[in-house]
Amino acid sequence: MSQPVIIQGGMGVAVSSWPLARAVSRLGQLGVVAGTALAVVLARRLQLGDPSGEIRYALTRFPFPDMATRVLADYFIPGGKPLTAPFKLAPMPTLRPRAELVELTVIANFVEVFLAKQGHEGLVGINFLEKIQLPTLPSLYGAMLAGVDYILMGAGIPRAIPGVLDLFATGRPASLLIDVEGALSGETHCTTFDPQNFCKGAVPQLNRPLFLGIVASATLAMALAKKASGRVDGFIVEGPTAGGHNAPPRGPLHLTPAGEPLYGPRDVPELDKIAALGLPFWLAGGYGRPGGLSEAQQLGAAGLQVGTPFAFCEESGMEPEIKRQALELSRRAQGRVFTDPVASPTGFPFKVGEIQGTLSDPALYQQRRRICDLGYLRHLYRRADGTIGYRCPSEPLDQYLRKGGTAAQTVGRKCICNGLPANVGLGQVRAGGGSELPLVTAGDDLARLAQFLAPGYDSYSAADVLRYLLSPAETLPSKPDSLTPLPCCETVG
Repeated sequence: MSQPVIIQGGMGVAVSSWPLARAVSRLGQLGVVAGTALAVVLARRLQLGDPSGEIRYALTRFPFPDMATRVLADYFIPGGKPLTAPFKLAPMPTLRPRAELVELTVIANFVEVFLAKQGHEGLVGINFLEKIQLPTLPSLYGAMLAGVDYILMGAGIPRAIPGVLDLFATGRPASLLIDVEGALSGETHCTTFDPQNFCKGAVPQLNRPLFLGIVASATLAMALAKKASGRVDGFIVEGPTAGGHNAPPRGPLHLTPAGEPLYGPRDVPELDKIAALGLPFWLAGGYGRPGGLSEAQQLGAAGLQVGTPFAFCEESGMEPEIKRQALELSRRAQGRVFTDPVASPTGFPFKVGEIQGTLSDPALYQQRRRICDLGYLRHLYRRADGTIGYRCPSEPLDQYLRKGGTAAQTVGRKCICNGLPANVGLGQVRAGGGSELPLVTAGDDLARLAQFLAPGYDSYSAADVLRYLLSPAETLPSKPDSLTPLPCCETVG
């Protein structure tokens, strides 16, 4: 199998959607779709009418037609819903999910990977977050049904996932331990997915995708390599300049004068120790420039993972107005990203792009009515009677307090579940006609987006990003006349 030199970051929700991953994969690199909340994404795309028809085409290729028919019946609206009408909600993830949600999740992941793989023979990956546990098993199975080549996973230590891939490849059931706050010693809670039950006996044999763990330190890489339930095939070593969720600083949390987490020497990954594991690794965060690839390879890396430049290219799912603003800010050297230590309900630092008209503006966020109706970042907790409850520090304060949370845990929290879909035109319409506002996440490369613009152009493509990253020069090559595959893969055994 070819080993990519450039891995396109899997940015959610649906920023790294199938058109972007397809564009990168057809040029010989690893295109990656975001696996976060794909059930919501598919349900809302169908309610918008699927204008291109590609989603409905993918559904005709799903191996279990009755399930695809049910999803269409539940969510597809010919011509699309009225702009002022709210989206119909998909069920919220739970420890024992409804069959409807399991089917929707499997199908949504299948559709995203299937469409990303069309029209080329390149490799496609999908990115998941360890912190979002409840939909993981059906998501993995759906991606594998579509022939996904790589699974990328971070925001935690996903030790169980390699073994799950081994089991699913041979049609066997898998379980995943779920974190429950307040669980008593000896208590375990898990979610299970059984391919035999899902497929009603007709279980296909599937290819086992390669697994890349996203880590921030040699300690995490070594723990994953030695204690994972199955084969780990490599690592993405991500620094704090990367977008989305960052690993918290090691040791006690200290803040800069601006209120951002302070990273120090202990947070610099020991690449020699990671290299000693004998597995390929890619560097992410701060290498998105000519010469960055060569620098990474000199440090022992197989290549780079790059996210933010792809997030604002023509093929990404990001709303055009957000792209326009981001590029204009970069031109004026005013692109700014704030590493918010408390915004995410996960507790991980979260990078927020400061874009006008988005929820990076504290005043706009204060005007938003707290609501939790998607539930992907809810925490599971043990009630006094031993049953399982669900709460989120971004939900309405009175609800959170009734569930045993404290007011201090809610300060500064933001509803990432609703903010991220709004980045790609899938924000919920609320009572009174207003819609959820975007919450843009980006890495520090947001300030340097203008470097990808060729003279006379106001946008750039995924191909432009790849040519720039692979160029030894400090200048952006002029726009090509065609999408010529780039010399960018190495063959490994």
